[in-house]
Amino acid sequence: MSNKPENETDIKSDVPARTFVVGDLAVYPAHGVGKIEAIESRVINGETHDFYIMKIVENGMVIMIPTWNVVSVGLREVISEEEIPKIIEVMKTRQESTIDNQTWNRRYREYMDKIKTGSLYEVAEVFRDLSILRLTKDLSFGERKLYDTAQGLLVKELSTARNTEEETIVSEIESLFIPEEE
Repeated sequence: MSNKPENETDIKSDVPARTFVVGDLAVYPAHGVGKIEAIESRVINGETHDFYIMKIVENGMVIMIPTWNVVSVGLREVISEEEIPKIIEVMKTRQESTIDNQTWNRRYREYMDKIKTGSLYEVAEVFRDLSILRLTKDLSFGERKLYDTAQGLLVKELSTARNTEEETIVSEIESLFIPEEE
């Protein structure tokens, strides 16, 4: 494959690839908000390719993302402040689900698949479902890790979008799941 111009579409999609510049904040699926630290060219199999060098804010992990593969890997912009109420609404929406009828490992796989999509809406669903499940029973170790991952992804992106402290976001989203007094 040759190095594609910035305005061409992503390899696996007809959607024009979003271009980022050094300093942009972006979201990488399952890892969260990161900052584009550099754009570098590397020679691979004799061909030159451009890569975004992205540092994840939460843990400092550095990821190299081919600039021509942005859509298929799920790299996207941080949600806008206008989208925050929609994310909150997803968490508020209580749906009858078959979650309780599934084995924990099946739930785990489904939740992991949702987190890997990179969609904050899907992450909000995982957080909501696990928060509700937590009210009635102890989460398995794997579910607890998924809960923590979903919460971390939500908090980091919502606090970035709103430009506010993470503690404020944690309080807000946890307050959505306080058991009602009878």
